[in-house]
Amino acid sequence: MKNVVWTGTWVAERLGVELVGDERLSDLLGLALRRNPRRAHLLVSNVLGKHVPQSPSVVYGHGFALGRRVRELLGAEDAGAAVVLGYAETATGLGHCVADGVGLAPYLHSTRRPVPGVDTAGGFEESHSHATSHLLLPENPALLAGAGPLVLVDDEFSTGNTVLNTIRDLHARYPRDRYVVVALVDMRSAADLGRLAEFATEIGARVDLVTAARGTVNLPEGVLEKGQALVAEHETTRTTEATENTKTTENTKNTEPADSRPGHPGAARVELGWPRGLPDGGRHGFTPGQRIRLDAALPAMAARVAEALPEGARHVLVLGFEELMYAPLRLARELEQVVSAEVRYSTTTRSPVLALDDPGYAIRTRLVFPAHDDPDDGPGERYAYNVAGAGFDAVVAVVDSAADTPALHAPDGLLAQLAEHAPSVLLAVVPSYVPARPSTERPSMLPEPLRGPAFSSYAPDEVGWLLQDLSDVTLEAPTEEREEAIQSGGAHYAESLPVEYQPSPQYQELFQTALGTSAARIAQAVGAVTELVLAERSPHPVLVSLARAGTPVGVLMRRWAQHRHGLDLPHYAVSIVRGRGIDANALRWLAAHHDPADVVFVDGWTGKGAITRELTEAIREFESAEGVTGFDPEIAVLADPGSCVRTYGTREDFLIPSACLNSTVSGLISRTVLRSDLVGEYDFHGAKFYRELAGSDVSVDFLDAVAAHFPDVADAACAQAKELLATDRTPTWEGWAAVERISEEYEIHDVNLVKPGVGETTRVLLRRVPWKILARAGAGTDLDHVRLLAQQRGVPVEEVDELPYTCVGLIHPKYTRGATGADGKAVTV
Repeated sequence: MKNVVWTGTWVAERLGVELVGDERLSDLLGLALRRNPRRAHLLVSNVLGKHVPQSPSVVYGHGFALGRRVRELLGAEDAGAAVVLGYAETATGLGHCVADGVGLAPYLHSTRRPVPGVDTAGGFEESHSHATSHLLLPENPALLAGAGPLVLVDDEFSTGNTVLNTIRDLHARYPRDRYVVVALVDMRSAADLGRLAEFATEIGARVDLVTAARGTVNLPEGVLEKGQALVAEHETTRTTEATENTKTTENTKNTEPADSRPGHPGAARVELGWPRGLPDGGRHGFTPGQRIRLDAALPAMAARVAEALPEGARHVLVLGFEELMYAPLRLARELEQVVSAEVRYSTTTRSPVLALDDPGYAIRTRLVFPAHDDPDDGPGERYAYNVAGAGFDAVVAVVDSAADTPALHAPDGLLAQLAEHAPSVLLAVVPSYVPARPSTERPSMLPEPLRGPAFSSYAPDEVGWLLQDLSDVTLEAPTEEREEAIQSGGAHYAESLPVEYQPSPQYQELFQTALGTSAARIAQAVGAVTELVLAERSPHPVLVSLARAGTPVGVLMRRWAQHRHGLDLPHYAVSIVRGRGIDANALRWLAAHHDPADVVFVDGWTGKGAITRELTEAIREFESAEGVTGFDPEIAVLADPGSCVRTYGTREDFLIPSACLNSTVSGLISRTVLRSDLVGEYDFHGAKFYRELAGSDVSVDFLDAVAAHFPDVADAACAQAKELLATDRTPTWEGWAAVERISEEYEIHDVNLVKPGVGETTRVLLRRVPWKILARAGAGTDLDHVRLLAQQRGVPVEEVDELPYTCVGLIHPKYTRGATGADGKAVTV
């Protein structure tokens, strides 16, 4: 019997990596290398149908069998009430197969493709991925709202971070008693093994795990550096690919142009006869009834493909497209039953992996081609692995209609790449399913903005608040209770308000001292960012602050424009909520009263960039849904320590005194509130006006103190703006990378609980229950107020070398009431 080389041998020998566990692991997984600052190796599944072409019956069978095990675990009654959720892009097909195995479970997968007219039911970040943002876009808003079990499906369960973050987010919106996590392989380290049970206890629900095999990856010291060196040695750079071979194929000997070889007529289109109105997958949900329709239509569709195959074809690949995995898989499995040829199935992917032509390496070849579905995150490379040089007589490329674009058919596109390596290329297009939008009456008029002194202590011309007044509603909860509710999934942070911190005389004195020493520095940053806006964005901008931290900055920018240029700029404040987006009604009001192209969104500072991402996604969704275009999601900020934006006054992380206080430096306005029983579909988000705190209000004092320095810093600010205009200000997202590292290093495993920068750290101390504060070694007076607040709340401050921010606030995910905070008790793990 011929010995088969394990496809992880090459990496294992060079990096000293060991795959330890069930005997089946080496059959299920190979190893490859990728360019990644956190993990050099990649577990490559042999049965997923993503990177490695495999029999479609084998791929489908693994997912279906896992679904059957879930059904046995839950019992028939609970299985009938379950909903299955798969992860984009790799597990969209696997999750759908699991749903088939469960039986009557509807299926939904996350997506990275926003769809016009479909509201977001949730979203989350996959921090280790090359493309991190996931959306949940069910056609039926009630799909995730039931009390039955939620089954979450991913290809591998490595640390558990993504799954636990998802459950945490969804449990806050749709709490339930039971979750089942499904994966082909459980590869958790010993350190991660107990987290699932602890998390289940934390949220008060049962969380089970179902996998096909278990094991772990043993990594020697220095493996990351060795892996990066190997990748650098073997990776063909993009420049070389572009200049030496525009039709890029790695590690294959066939480079003869398609049009110079006989038998390449181009891609022949196969009309599948896809059932009208049947979803192409689970992006918006897929019901058991729709599965029955697909089952009935598959034989005829497979017959049309079989008829189009070239005579004598013995080796056929059905190639799916990124998230579109299930429909091509089912088509390939049906085709496998009706043709004598050997049928294999795989899909294209966004994931960049090193290719090496070695039998002991999982990724032998790689096709590189431009994205062809006009992705929201812009153009980029896409890949098909182990297709080139595999000897396929025919390739059937299956894409959805959104991806059937000129880029697909271009000389360097996917179809041309495939034609280099197969005598016959067929194209089958599945209609992209877009749910019908419900027709609802929308009020023809939205209310006018709220203004001071009736709402806020700012002068009426300084800012108009596109909010509704909830001053008469009791929304405050004790900080410790609120933290526990947020972390347990019982509430979203925007559904309640923290009790307003009342500063001690010592802290008020600290604020005044900080204002005196930093006012000129802030004035210069205000001038610089305003000059950038006027030079690059619009000569007559409409300033729209993100309430509430952005509001004082927006007022100051408006004052600078008046002082320096005699401009009277409109200025509004709107609400944006992490995980739920910007107030769409506020955008409608702005679009009805101003040119969206003139709108400039303003915030105080950037931390890790979560709001920057949130705004970008929200604007895309709004413009797609409303047909209104022109809004630029780029935020203008006073300080950008996270390197998340292009329009900023400085990238230094320094004390902005308006971060030291809550409403008393923000016009006596609370943070914004979004709760379904208070904010209707056509209402602005809400906020409170704390009139009773007027005696402590320093909002106007802060503005006047900074504006008083405008004449002194005018020349320096304009020079700074000129220098910035000539500088490459492309965001590097260094802050996000640092937050991910800190999250893992301190075993928090949730980037949302890491609050970087002076401003965010101050917010944590004022509003949340912090675990500890990290302070850059040698940080001076910028942190006096942080140290004082930490002392008052019994929170330790740990000095750290080479911290990219001046300080970082940490919230511990194991929080229970009284574990930390004002009593000074430490978290016990």
